[in-house]
Amino acid sequence: MTYRVAIVTGAAAGIGAACSKRLAQDGIAVGVLDLDEERCAETVQAIRDAGGTSIALGADISSREQAAAAVAKCRDALGPISILVNNAGVTDFTPFEELTDERWDFVYAINVRGPMVMTQLVIKDMKDAGWGRIVNVSSSSAQTGALNMICYSSSKGAVVTMTRSMAQEFGPYGITVNNIPPGSVMGTIMSEANRERFQIPTEVLLQTIPVRRMGEPADIANACAWLCHEASGYVTGQTIGVNGGRVVS
Repeated sequence: MTYRVAIVTGAAAGIGAACSKRLAQDGIAVGVLDLDEERCAETVQAIRDAGGTSIALGADISSREQAAAAVAKCRDALGPISILVNNAGVTDFTPFEELTDERWDFVYAINVRGPMVMTQLVIKDMKDAGWGRIVNVSSSSAQTGALNMICYSSSKGAVVTMTRSMAQEFGPYGITVNNIPPGSVMGTIMSEANRERFQIPTEVLLQTIPVRRMGEPADIANACAWLCHEASGYVTGQTIGVNGGRVVS
């Protein structure tokens, strides 16, 4: 098995933690990155307890200086980065007419600039290796739009189009770039915030999902692991919806 190193952002809990653990199951060494390094300890320990290799990383991905320090720490400890999962993000429920420049810039700094910065910091490792996998986690709201979420949904729409352009630019180097827009996923900060804010009963929400169940972080992690696998090398620039059929194409 070829030795690979991944960095997963927003990996202290939820989808990011699930992706980290799932990649580790495939023998990949994982840099678990979140805003607070201490919060990564549980994910890192779970990977190590299962026999995997992992390190905790702390950084605000919108800060190039912090992100660069985290990537350097991972590279020094584990080796060149060949897989990047851009999962970290923030949500927003501000009605359009109440949006401020500051709020708009904050959401875009995390959701759009963050993945750009992280990708710039690892892309040379992938080019040098002639192999790489980048998975950007967007949102189903980027596909459908969402009430009082113009800032958030448009930022995630930017992630979708950024993925397509990255795929075309990096493809000649053996690097694939795809995005996963999750639907309603249990146990994540964003999904719980949505449910609490809009007070949607579970039975009503399930009627909008053809498979009639909520998603779980593992559902996203399984798709992520497939996109990061050697066998998915002919898949790039794609939107792989993991949403129980709520959004179809």
